[in-house]
Amino acid sequence: MIRKRPAEDEKKVIVEFEVPGSVWAERINLVGDFNDWDRESLPFVHSRDENWHVELVLDEGSEYRFRYLVDGDLWGYDWHADKHLPGPDGACDSIVVAKVGPAS
Repeated sequence: MIRKRPAEDEKKVIVEFEVPGSVWAERINLVGDFNDWDRESLPFVHSRDENWHVELVLDEGSEYRFRYLVDGDLWGYDWHADKHLPGPDGACDSIVVAKVGPAS
């Protein structure tokens, strides 16, 4: 699931990514255009509601490709993303549009 809300800076949007706690993993990382596909920089936190969460501040109106890296090697995508496109490896990339309200 992806939730978006306005940031204090009107040129930014806070985007929260959530993976259900039913996903068995030691570690989940968010990788994408926003962090140059760095496999370590954006770890999810297993929270009190038992789901996995990570939050970013992104440029309003921009689109970002992303995937979930589960335990270092399983790339997952999010069916709740705003869009989906084939990635360079032929697998599906999820797209998030940093816009509060419907994606364009």
